[in-house]
This record gives sequence, structure tokens and C-alpha cells, in this order.
Amino acid sequence: MAELVRPEALPPGTAQRSRRFAALHAIARDRVGLAGSVLVALALGAALLGPVLAPQDPTQINPGERLAPPGGQFLLGADELGRDLFSRALYGARISVQVGLVVVVLAGLIGVTIGLLAGYFRGLLDGVLMRIMDTLFAFPTLLLALAVVAVLGTDLINLIMALTIVYVPAFARIARGSTLSVSEEPYVEAARSVGASNARIIVRHILPNITAPITVQFTVSLAYAILVEASLSYLGLGVQPPDASWGSMLATGKPYLEISPWVSIVPGVSIMLTVLGFNLLGDALRDAMDPRLRSREL
Repeated sequence: MAELVRPEALPPGTAQRSRRFAALHAIARDRVGLAGSVLVALALGAALLGPVLAPQDPTQINPGERLAPPGGQFLLGADELGRDLFSRALYGARISVQVGLVVVVLAGLIGVTIGLLAGYFRGLLDGVLMRIMDTLFAFPTLLLALAVVAVLGTDLINLIMALTIVYVPAFARIARGSTLSVSEEPYVEAARSVGASNARIIVRHILPNITAPITVQFTVSLAYAILVEASLSYLGLGVQPPDASWGSMLATGKPYLEISPWVSIVPGVSIMLTVLGFNLLGDALRDAMDPRLRSREL
């Protein structure tokens, strides 16, 4: 019987491709991961195709249709100003996904850079950078975001800046820990021995081998960034009217919860399914990319 070849025994480029295919195969076999992928695909599809799919202008006011129930002209009902909830939910997906993606990409770029520098060079640089990250990490996520938005002002750009500051420490700590481990590997020592520059070692040998935990953190942080954005918009510190946001839709629907629950149910379910989808996908990615779990399956 042919001997099973583990990805670690393959050449570096082949090993990385093998790990990717193994992770995708594991997610495809995981029903939870598939469910998360479907929910994420629906959220991304709503965000990208919102203007095409929306049957009405999300800001169009129809006084005669205030709090209209689902059905007929309004598929999911109308809000307190007679605006179509389905159209507003689609446009709200654009805001939430856009803010989440921009925040996590910026936080990932900054945080991973800080973590790589701290974990590779260590010493004084590591101490200074990590103490700054620990200080930011000590504050509760929503409280720190509230403080930053209160100082900068209620604006979409300021909201993105606030959430970016909030999520940088998580990426920095994960990147630092992974860098500390990978920098002791024999191939890194071999690169140093042949005179490779620090920049080349970091980019060519360390960064590609710490992408797995960073990818998982990216997915999980995206879910929480969407949730925090909705929380700030609910409090009036996020996206401002008349732009549609799931959080602000929840806030405006709260007074009508007893007589017209669909006004709050539509944005609430949208937030729940989107956050659930990214969390399920993140869990599946973590399990698929964990070499210890893969070794058990082998």
C-alpha cells in the first residue's frame, strides 16, 4: 500500500499549495463550514448587488405607507417613514460589509506589520510595540470605539479609523506569536547563514508561514467589526441618516416593536445571519488549518 505523504514532507511551494487544498477540502466536508460559506456569500452578494436587487429607492419616503406590513408593494414591510425595508436592508449590507472589510484589511496590514517587526527583532522594539498594543487591548472593544468616535466625530471615515485602532492589537499579538515560533525554524536559520537580508527573510520565509492564524483572525474580526459598526450606528455614532445602516434601522424600529415588529426584525436578522456566517466560516478555517487536527484525520 502506498505510503501517505504529509504536506510537511513536500518542497516549500508544494507544501503550501497542499495545505491550501487540504484546508479547502476540509471545509467542503464540514457542514458547519459550508453553512457559514453560504451565509457569507449571501451577505457579500447583497453588498455587491444591492443597487441592482433593491426594488425601490431606500431613502424614498411614502407617508401613506408608514409601517406597512410585509407583502404587496413592500416585500419585507415598510418602516416608520414608509421606506422599503428590503431595499434598506440591501443597502445596509453594503455599509456593514464595506466598513468591516476596510477596517479588517487596514487593521491586518498595520497589526501584522507590527507583530512581524516585534517578533523578529525582539528586544527594545518588541517591548515598546507590545506595551502599546497591550494598552489598547486592555480597553473593551466597544468602549474604545466609542471613545475614539466621540473624539473624532460621527462620520463614516472616523468610524473606520476608530474600528481600525480597535482591531490592530489582535492582529499584532497573533502575528508576533507566530513570528516568534517560525523564526526559530531551520529554514530561517539557513537563510540567515547564507546572508539573506532581514527584509527578505521576513517577506519570503516568515510571512507566508504565518498566514493560517492571520486568515482565521481576519474572518473572525470581520464578524465582530460588522457587529460593532451596527452597535455604534444603533447609538447614533455610526452611519448617519438618511443612509441605511442595520444598526440605525434597529434604533428607529425600537419604538414600534410591539405594533410593527418587522421594522426591527429585518435588520436584526440581517446582522445575526451575517455575523453567524463569518463566525462559522472562521471556526471551519481554524479547524482546517490546524495541523494537529489534520494529523488526527490522517
